[in-house]
Amino acid sequence: MIEAAIGLGSNLGDRKAQLQTALRRLDANPHIRVGQVSAMYETAPWGETDQPAFLNACVLLQTSLSPEDLLAACLGIEAAMGRLREKRWGPRLIDLDVLFYGDVEMESDTLTLPHPEIQNRAFVLAPLAELAPDVLLHGRTVLEHLQAIDTTGIAQLEQTLDLTS
Repeated sequence: MIEAAIGLGSNLGDRKAQLQTALRRLDANPHIRVGQVSAMYETAPWGETDQPAFLNACVLLQTSLSPEDLLAACLGIEAAMGRLREKRWGPRLIDLDVLFYGDVEMESDTLTLPHPEIQNRAFVLAPLAELAPDVLLHGRTVLEHLQAIDTTGIAQLEQTLDLTS
């Protein structure tokens, strides 16, 4: 089993329910065991800014899937939940990103690990720093990346996600 991290995001519909459903579906996969789950964060949209605010969270999991198969599982969950990819950085019902997969560094047509933009995205670094502050990504720890980036527009919420609700 390999430890991996997944970023979750939603800015359409019942955002918390979307994240909760995605978390449950990840854990329902027989090759994935969800471990720690971060707090939820309300975050300003990134890239395309004329859209509703996001809820974001991260999860650490153990998996026997390959990196590509983990990505396929995430994309399958997105599709099953009704995600439509209409506009880059546009609104989304659910978004699941493979952030890291053990210490694997790779680049393929479909997947780059660690996530190539992670160091530029406070909405990913804030929740990930709760779970894996000392993990090295692109030559620095998650916490070092977070401390070096503007976190304006990111607010930790008291609500949490879990596998039982």
